Amino acid sequence: MESPRAFFSHQNCYLNTASYGLPPIAAHRAVLAVEHDRAAGRLGFAEMDRCVERSRSAFARLIGLPVHRVAIGSQVSSAVGLIAAGLRPGAEVLLAEGDFTSLLFPFLVARERGVRVRAVPLAGLADAIGPGTDLVAVSAVQSADGALAPLDLILDAAAAHGARVLVDATQAAGWLPLPAARIDLLVCGGYKWLLGPRGTAFLAGTEEALAEVPALAAGWYAGQDVWESLYGTPLRLAEDARRLDVSPAWHSWAGLAPALELLDDLGLSRIHDHDVALANRFRAGLGMAPGDSAIVSLEVPDGTAGHLAAHDVVAAVRAGRLRCSFHVSTTEADVDRVLELLTG
Repeated sequence: MESPRAFFSHQNCYLNTASYGLPPIAAHRAVLAVEHDRAAGRLGFAEMDRCVERSRSAFARLIGLPVHRVAIGSQVSSAVGLIAAGLRPGAEVLLAEGDFTSLLFPFLVARERGVRVRAVPLAGLADAIGPGTDLVAVSAVQSADGALAPLDLILDAAAAHGARVLVDATQAAGWLPLPAARIDLLVCGGYKWLLGPRGTAFLAGTEEALAEVPALAAGWYAGQDVWESLYGTPLRLAEDARRLDVSPAWHSWAGLAPALELLDDLGLSRIHDHDVALANRFRAGLGMAPGDSAIVSLEVPDGTAGHLAAHDVVAAVRAGRLRCSFHVSTTEADVDRVLELLTG
């Protein structure tokens, strides 16, 4: 197979997948084709449905879950909001301090109806799980600095105390293998490491946990037979995870399907090794110890991000530190280029 870089068209040094992923050429063209068809009055609904199902199937393969346990959505926070709405008053939710707010805010809002929320440092999350914990919600990879959550420890502790675990895989799915079969509920945005457009997200999990998520946003696309669910009563929701589907933004799913299929073709193991090797090449060039993340966060002098941008290097500043993220669109030459700018 070709080098992964061959599937992308950008000309700059792009180290910002943790903010948004670059679309593969085929995915970008697919989005443009949908808009062209829409402008011409020739948009086909059946083809749009196929894009959704291609995306659902490719995501299921990528994380290792049956496709009937994957629902589609538009934003992570909306999916988390449904989960929060299903919690009884008095339920305890355990969070990681400093996690991304799309995962935190829905539970903090749920405090208004009696849900109890505790936040502890990420490293101590597993130890903080107790007999009164109902749900642990954590990002598999932290957005601010790329730290990996100790998922195995968290899952073991939760199982020992009868708690469920919700994992936000937005910064992980697409490069990091996940123990998805052990995770009760999993949410993921499609526009970062999955290389799709904004407006795409997934909610997956075990049949038991999904069954307890209320379908408060149910519309026609959540129907057992979508095109026979357009009008009237009675309620006739799908019997699997599709009962939690929301109506798709057509062009976004047209762009996500080929992106996910490319990741699936490349293989998660190959992508993981590629991404982490580039991150560790970057770390080594800065005299840092090797790590296990595709995201590297470091302190830099003020103005460093602007200096990089002036030389066509795209990175981000998060939590007061420079954040560089390395994915299939990145090469060793990109790493060496930014190292020269940072150390020269």
